[in-house]
Amino acid sequence: MMNCFTKYLPATGRTWVIVLRCLRPTFDRCGKLQSTSVHTATKRMAKSGTKPQKQTDKRLVSPVAGGSILKEPGIIDLRKLTKDDLVELLANSVVYKKGVLMAVSKPPGLSIAGVESEATLMSLLPYLALRLGVSEELHVVKAATKESSGLVLLSSCHTTTKRMEDFFIMSRKSKRPVSTYCAVTIGVPDPEEGEITGALKSENIGDHNLVIPVQYPSRGSLEKKEVKRTRTYYKVLDSSDGCALVQLQPMSSFQSQLQVHATMKLSPILGDHVYSARVGKVLGQTIFLPVEDALPRTQVLEENLLQKMHILKQQMHRMPLHLHLHQLLIPDGGSGSTHTVTAPLPPFFTRTLELLGLTMQE
Repeated sequence: MMNCFTKYLPATGRTWVIVLRCLRPTFDRCGKLQSTSVHTATKRMAKSGTKPQKQTDKRLVSPVAGGSILKEPGIIDLRKLTKDDLVELLANSVVYKKGVLMAVSKPPGLSIAGVESEATLMSLLPYLALRLGVSEELHVVKAATKESSGLVLLSSCHTTTKRMEDFFIMSRKSKRPVSTYCAVTIGVPDPEEGEITGALKSENIGDHNLVIPVQYPSRGSLEKKEVKRTRTYYKVLDSSDGCALVQLQPMSSFQSQLQVHATMKLSPILGDHVYSARVGKVLGQTIFLPVEDALPRTQVLEENLLQKMHILKQQMHRMPLHLHLHQLLIPDGGSGSTHTVTAPLPPFFTRTLELLGLTMQE
């Protein structure tokens, strides 16, 4: 008799009877890599005296031939950069400067704050101010998270910073987005425009501190702020072959909110090696898996996507999170007018769009 278990999946609102014998082979096939490489095949043909055929067997085409983002344009390895290298990188990434305000576009992997043993944006600010000739101390007003790339808004005036923070609070209350992210997702959200809502909390599961959805939060947990109601506006900008370029506008602030919300729409963000495991397939249907059964792991892509991106399954751990803080809405003077600060997509992000056949409309 086949082993089965019944599970209620909150994101789908359905109860599934999952057949274990069917589930595991499905996942094995999704991420399986062809065992024969071009190099191995060529050596075998050379030994046997067989000439290569003009029509190449697609199974023998190496996924890394050509423009993988790991090679073109390449991913910045922050661990290999010195403090001076990082300061120079940020100095060359200034995208906005007006009065006491400045914005830079940071690479993924650079945390805003952290332990003293690692380079963080906060620890680099005194050197960045010196490099850019700013006499006053710089501080962070708003910034992309460590894993994502994009805008970091800086100020050298605490009064201006307070005015910015008040503007962000008022905008949130009036349901006006101030932060606009771009993300590449594996899967296309359905419908293609709307909002994602749900209560979230942070919880230790095994050795991981993870953000999980709470279907029915109690009043006490909300009052104690153990659980927070969250909301994100989203819009599919383009889609191709089961992938999408999605605009995300968070209307609340919670750790990993955008990554978790993307999985709740069954469309995890490319390069999400923490939460993408929550989206799987059962009998060909994409479902939201129970959190305790989907702990963090390297993201798994189907073979056709690996081929399109010229990347091997074994290299997926190097895939950066394709989540970019693209625009920030800020007040422009005291007249009530606003201004949009923009950080162009990083080269690796743009290259991914090309490989997946996605277009960013200007």
